[in-house]
Amino acid sequence: MSVEEAAQRLPSLRSRLLQHVMLPLLLTWALGSALAFGVASYFTQRAFDRSMLDDAVLLASHMELRDGELLLNVSTADLNIVLFDQSEKVYFSVQRWDGQLIAGHEGLGPGRASDADVEFIDLDYKGQVLRAVVLNRDQPAPLRVVVALTTHSRSELLRKLLLFSAVPQVVLLIGLAVWLRRVISADIRPLSRLQSGLMQRDAADLSQLPPELSQQAGTRDVRALALAVDGFIERTAQGIAAQREFAGTVAHELKTPLAGMRAAAEYGLAQSDPQRWREQLKAVLQSQQRASHLIDQLLALALADEAGAGLVLQPIRLDVLVRELLLQQLQRADAAGVELGASGLDEAVWVLGQQALIEGLLGNLLDNALRYGCGPQGGSISVDLSEDAAGEVWLKVSDQGPGIDSSQREALTQRWRQGAGALSLGQTAGLGEGAGLGLSIVKRYAQLMGARLILGAGAGGQGLLVSVVFPRPAVAPGPAQPGPSSDT
Repeated sequence: MSVEEAAQRLPSLRSRLLQHVMLPLLLTWALGSALAFGVASYFTQRAFDRSMLDDAVLLASHMELRDGELLLNVSTADLNIVLFDQSEKVYFSVQRWDGQLIAGHEGLGPGRASDADVEFIDLDYKGQVLRAVVLNRDQPAPLRVVVALTTHSRSELLRKLLLFSAVPQVVLLIGLAVWLRRVISADIRPLSRLQSGLMQRDAADLSQLPPELSQQAGTRDVRALALAVDGFIERTAQGIAAQREFAGTVAHELKTPLAGMRAAAEYGLAQSDPQRWREQLKAVLQSQQRASHLIDQLLALALADEAGAGLVLQPIRLDVLVRELLLQQLQRADAAGVELGASGLDEAVWVLGQQALIEGLLGNLLDNALRYGCGPQGGSISVDLSEDAAGEVWLKVSDQGPGIDSSQREALTQRWRQGAGALSLGQTAGLGEGAGLGLSIVKRYAQLMGARLILGAGAGGQGLLVSVVFPRPAVAPGPAQPGPSSDT
């Protein structure tokens, strides 16, 4: 089953909303109608029962005791008036406690005796269902009076009550369902237009949605959704534009060393002097070093761009990590005639960070210092680690190079930007050209760890001083925290 077929089998939002509204409404109506019918039936029954009880009390009040015999002292005409009912057939019976009939219909009454003064029961008398009241009296002698009626008018009244109350409510419910369907359809119509507009768009169309779908939406939720889609489209467009710019710049930057390697190789092949071959091989090696360094920096930037999501900072022994990185750079510094010094590494210094990011940060700072911070005759690079009164940790790298003018420092933390003297100094030192990515990598790594990057002048106003300020750790590190071993 395809995704489209599976989507077609899902209920629409309109039908789902109607179900969520109408089903509880129907259930509430059914329960309310049943409750109302039960209450109406109860009080209707009470009204009819009360009328029968009045007739039974009237008959009992006309009983007399003559010469030891109980008699009903009511004429036939009066009896017909008392027990008259226009729509129902009335039955009555007056009996002694032992069941002997005094007046009325034979066999009318309950088959069991009851001690209650008044009792309302349903009787089956000669194939008819009757509603009856049984009245027990002790005066003028123990007797039982039974008055019973058929229930046709009572049942008809309840049926009419149910019909006249249910039919209008059903009509109202149908009207409400039709109205809700139209209103819900009108409210979700912008979603359909939004879906249609997005499905008909070309992949290259990253323009904003039409105003009638975003700014002029009928509901807050639809407008919020449209604005969220607009925001996503805008971010996607910016990301694609950045990727295109990045890819174009990478292609341009890699073109130079690759072209240099090809030109040097072609020139060397055209020569017959081995010394010329050696010179061209050196040129090829320098171009390869620049290309390799550029690729490493591009990969580092890609890592920095992706590291923001899911990055977990941990307590790190910064002094141990700095010592290890300095040891790794000693051979390169000696080869370049550069004195590499450090201070503040005698005491444990903890920061919240990630080991790979700190290694990349300090590695790029040392690489920049070795490339641009020393002259042809060498020089010195100093790494200092300290903690201020506020608990912030300062990692400083200073050199004796030409430095960076204060007006250019912020710009040089952007990608593909270099200082005025960086290119010529790098070529003079034989270390190859840079691409203007080192400080941007350092800045990005510092941002990911919540640190600040500060560029300034070195000691005596000479060279460049780069400071990375780590915030004070929120949690005190323990002995089992991850990080490099202090014995390294």
